[in-house]
Amino acid sequence: MNTQSKTDFTQGLRDGVPVGVGYLSVSFSYGVMAVNLGLPAWAAILISLSNLTSAGQYAGVSLISAGAPIVEIALAQLVINIRYSLMSMSLSQKADGTMTAPHRLTTSFVITDEIFALASQRPGMVSRHYMYGVGLIPLISWNLGSLLGAVAGGLMPAALRASLNVALYAMFIAIIIPPARSDRAVLFAVAAAAAGSLLTRYAPILSRLSAGFAMILCAVLAALAAAVLFPVKEAADGGV
Repeated sequence: MNTQSKTDFTQGLRDGVPVGVGYLSVSFSYGVMAVNLGLPAWAAILISLSNLTSAGQYAGVSLISAGAPIVEIALAQLVINIRYSLMSMSLSQKADGTMTAPHRLTTSFVITDEIFALASQRPGMVSRHYMYGVGLIPLISWNLGSLLGAVAGGLMPAALRASLNVALYAMFIAIIIPPARSDRAVLFAVAAAAAGSLLTRYAPILSRLSAGFAMILCAVLAALAAAVLFPVKEAADGGV
């Protein structure tokens, strides 16, 4: 590894530290929730080892615990995680010559919202060494947090586990509120999805939908409505 490669890897490690700290707490909550919903600790940990998607994992274990069919679980994961393919395509335009096909496939596993933001905002091209560095600590933190949460979930009193589930909802609200306050499209999508969720829960006919299809329907329709009502403006010709 030459000097530039070491510099890129080291910078990636530094950039990934704050993300890893955040992932540790989120994945801990995931581990507790998974065990609380009836999954064995080893299954919760295995899911984290093979995935790196907070919302996808939360939704997945919820659907698994509800006994949803595999088709519903797969479709829900597609809707929730399809954004990662768009992020990967965007980052492929910034990848330098060191990012060969095998390295693209490997580093794509660690592309999350936060890692995508770090890599896309990095000046110039992005090397494979930076991507390995920036993804290493978040990946370790995510799995470590899941392990600790799954183990703790089996030891905690039921009342404490329930309180952590409430904290999890508070965390998602904290994630949604800031962008919703500054972007009307996000606010509309959140409100539409919430309204749809209420309808699929309490409306006489819609309440017959399973949890998986209700989630898919609300997410897709809210996103489509937001895209139609709040289209992204095209850049002016000759603009940046």
